[in-house]
Amino acid sequence: MNHTEQLAKELNWPQSKIVRTIELLDEGNTIPFIARYRKEMTGEMDETVLRQLVDRLGYIRNLAKRKEEVINSIKEQEKLTPELEKAINAAQILQEVEDLYLPYRPKRKTRASVAKEKGLEPLALLFLDNKTQEEPRQLAEGFINPELGVASIEEAIQGAQDIVAEIVADDAEIRKTVRNLVWMEGLISSKAVDPKAVTPYEMYYEYQEPIKKIPPHRILAVNRGEKEKALQVKILQPDEKIVEKMNEKYLGQGAKECQFILTEAIKDSLKRLIAPAIEREIRNELTTTGEEQAIKVFAKNLHNLLLQSPVKGKVVLGVDPGFRTGCKLAVVDETGKVLEISVMYPHPPQNKRKEALELMASLVKKWKADIIAIGNGTASRESEFLAADLVKELVIPLQYIIVSEAGASVYSASKLAKEEFPEYDLSLRSAVSIARRLQDPLAELVKIEPKAVGVGQYQHDVAPKRLDESLTGVVESCVNSVGVEVNTASSALLQYVAGLTKSTADGIVKFREEIGKLTKREQLLKVPRLGQKAFVQCAGFIRIADGINPLDNTSVHPESYEAAEKLLVLLGFSLKELNSDKIKEIRTELSKVDIKQMADTLSVGEPTLKDIVEALQKPGRDPREELPPPLFRTDILTMEDLKPGMELQGTVRNVVDFGAFVDIGVKQDGLVHISQLGEKYIKHPMEIVAVGDIVKVKVLEVDVNRGRVSLTMRV
Repeated sequence: MNHTEQLAKELNWPQSKIVRTIELLDEGNTIPFIARYRKEMTGEMDETVLRQLVDRLGYIRNLAKRKEEVINSIKEQEKLTPELEKAINAAQILQEVEDLYLPYRPKRKTRASVAKEKGLEPLALLFLDNKTQEEPRQLAEGFINPELGVASIEEAIQGAQDIVAEIVADDAEIRKTVRNLVWMEGLISSKAVDPKAVTPYEMYYEYQEPIKKIPPHRILAVNRGEKEKALQVKILQPDEKIVEKMNEKYLGQGAKECQFILTEAIKDSLKRLIAPAIEREIRNELTTTGEEQAIKVFAKNLHNLLLQSPVKGKVVLGVDPGFRTGCKLAVVDETGKVLEISVMYPHPPQNKRKEALELMASLVKKWKADIIAIGNGTASRESEFLAADLVKELVIPLQYIIVSEAGASVYSASKLAKEEFPEYDLSLRSAVSIARRLQDPLAELVKIEPKAVGVGQYQHDVAPKRLDESLTGVVESCVNSVGVEVNTASSALLQYVAGLTKSTADGIVKFREEIGKLTKREQLLKVPRLGQKAFVQCAGFIRIADGINPLDNTSVHPESYEAAEKLLVLLGFSLKELNSDKIKEIRTELSKVDIKQMADTLSVGEPTLKDIVEALQKPGRDPREELPPPLFRTDILTMEDLKPGMELQGTVRNVVDFGAFVDIGVKQDGLVHISQLGEKYIKHPMEIVAVGDIVKVKVLEVDVNRGRVSLTMRV
């Protein structure tokens, strides 16, 4: 089976489309571009399947490369047989290739290699030969050679056993058998290093679970406990069954007189060579599984966080709360422009609450602020009390909301923040970030390293490179699904557009500053180092709101402009009318279009025409605006106010394998355990909820001392 056939089978996709998609990828086309503008070629493969294809294709190509390296290495040793070469080429996973290569891999000095240097390999082979009739000691006697370091029969037998142990350990079939048995019947076990110590890992102090059943988040929890020296972790293997399987193969090879020697060698092989290696492999595989799930959870949460509905047309007062250093304040207008910066000290140790209320009131009145956005860090809830009192005191309409401030401090200290606000102290920049991320979460959060946004489980325990790759893909996907207004976007946002880099994004901003607003997409070709290839990739995701051509404010790609214009003409409209009061008529006529027939008329593919029709119906559309707005508040609760049975509305802040954390307006987010998300059984909370969702919950239990709130969505 060639790799395209294999991928077609794995992804359940036509092989011809797989072949064409791989060609597109190899030509340097980006995933967002392929997913959006090459649907006819790919069979309408979406980004999720495309990324799966990229991952699997990378693995298969690396596997093929490794097979070639292994075959060449064995060939150089003049030990390659047709059967071995066939087995290597037939291997489906990298581990099988490495198992087959193990006997031929150059080794450091081992007990077996030392024994071979002493001339004991023929003795080991005699022990394994079922035609051997002599007693082991008689056989060994002929190998005593003090000059080579074999002074006695016992030393000869021991050396031969070491060689047998390595032969067994290097047996690919045995390795596979042991690995399968451990996966199916092995247990992962952990114990406390200090049973009296109070740590977050107490549930793992006396813990065992079948390897095949352990969920990913528990793998990472146990790993972290081990790393922090709170836990001792090991794999318990079904040794008796393993030895039985090994005996079946190797005891049958040796003469009866040699059975005891072989049995001891097999046990030694398992204990000293195979078991530790298999334990390392399985621990690594479990960790990889845990990491992949953590990355998947983080990526999905980040996707939902970035695509939360923007709050447009509002003046926002951002509050970065704090105790000793005070609360930093920033008022930004509807476009995110900073109007005023200040600091208040309402909390201990200064306790200037009255002055703080007066300052906030003056800022709200002066700039006609609509919303107070409060970061959810230190002193957040204390600041919320202040905002709630201000809302009651003022007669003007005013609401407040708690905003995740994850990564705000990282942004404040970044080079980008210094360039944006050179005149402000870094502590004041975070208040601006908090206000702006309410107005446009995507535009503001892309300025922060994705992993610093912090919506996941154990994301700090996973491989940084793999996490970065995945999260960068999420940001790219979100940015390109929304589109970017080229005349207002920051370089940080532009660099995630398909086909653009940090260099070309910086170039666009500089070009914009030099010539003023761009009026058409084609002007991008005048940006230094932004060539035709990059233009083709990025053009469809760039928006120009007040440009010469109305199509520049849609997701229609320039290569489809002619088809879009012809379509409008056939429907009785001109291109200019797309931005006129005739848009309702245009939408009505577009909804009546026979896609199949019109695609033939315009000589375009049906998927492309569907996208053109959709884009023309809503020029300038921001897909996020169709999502529910965030939950604003005018009053506050404390944990003491909560009672079992109380029904509330809240915002989902984080989704993990075992449930969802919901902000219900008290200091601590409440946990809706996976079992409480609905009446039906679900495999993962993400089937029901996503970050940013507004949900109805009922309080199950309140533990004020531990700061824990248990919730249910079975209301």
